[in-house]
Amino acid sequence: MPHVRRHTLFVMASLMLPAALAAQNFKVEKVNIGGEGGTDYLTADPATGRVYISRGTHIMIVDQATGKVVGDIPDTPRTHGIALAQRHGHGFTTNAGDSTSTMFDLQSMAVIKKVHAGIDGLDGIMYDDASDKILTIDHSHPTGTAVVIDPQSGDVVARVELTGNGPEGGVSDGKGRIFINLEDKNAIDVVDTKTWKVVNTWSIAPCDGPTGIAMDRTTNRIFSGCSKTSVVVDAGTGKVIAEIPNGNGVDALGWDQSQKLMYIPAGRDGNVTVVHEDSPDKYTVVATVPTFLGAKTIAVDETRHVAYAFTPEYGPPPAGTPAPQPGRGGRGPRGPIVGAWFIRVTH
Repeated sequence: MPHVRRHTLFVMASLMLPAALAAQNFKVEKVNIGGEGGTDYLTADPATGRVYISRGTHIMIVDQATGKVVGDIPDTPRTHGIALAQRHGHGFTTNAGDSTSTMFDLQSMAVIKKVHAGIDGLDGIMYDDASDKILTIDHSHPTGTAVVIDPQSGDVVARVELTGNGPEGGVSDGKGRIFINLEDKNAIDVVDTKTWKVVNTWSIAPCDGPTGIAMDRTTNRIFSGCSKTSVVVDAGTGKVIAEIPNGNGVDALGWDQSQKLMYIPAGRDGNVTVVHEDSPDKYTVVATVPTFLGAKTIAVDETRHVAYAFTPEYGPPPAGTPAPQPGRGGRGPRGPIVGAWFIRVTH
């Protein structure tokens, strides 16, 4: 591994804090972990203290406390996300390049097998504890799908046809319903896990391009991460009951249930908006924490109460390189990777 440079930035939280958070400041630590490849989602494993980071063609596994790379899962072409089925000791990835999900052992980090999804566009991924299933969430054609996988055997057991072409994050209420953001429709599909069918679709305007999603099951509230304005949705009615201002370039959302803290990463602005759920219908922005330009996704370890982000840092592009359309990461033309920043947000 290349020489590791460390950079630590201390960030003071907003003065407008709820009483329970008034004495807390947010600290950001950045560690250059090296490695090649772009990125999309990352996932924290509270049981082992490992963080799984997608790197385009492989998954880097990092010790959360030290930033040391402790493992690597190879052959995950155009990989996007990682989900963990702790009950079975198995993890799963989404590999859009060959339409598979890599199934691996959570202890040894060894690959068990590749699961063939039978559909294209694999992107998001989640584990539903209530149905005990892994769902890949796919930008497939002609419409989006969710492929349902048995986490013990790795067998595909169902496919859900969604109502939009741009499904992103998914979350479960633990009672037989799964909610999936539709980026192209500014909506949420509601999936019944008994039939694996969509039973409702809710518009969540003013959210534009919903991506990351989380839920407070105790208050029955869904949180949809959207650039500039995220929303809180009543999971019983589909009604938008709160709007949250945040940065631009959002592609995920983190939630710490016991601390009632939401983390909304903004890749184009290079920050994370931290929001406290004061009550089911009231939400307060408690801090805007600088991270790094391009850090658009996030994972939360609810045991350690730490949020993690990651982004490569790119050098200047070669002369004459045409400018691509900037994505959520907020970058124009890219040169070679000159850093790979694993970011810890603590308080």
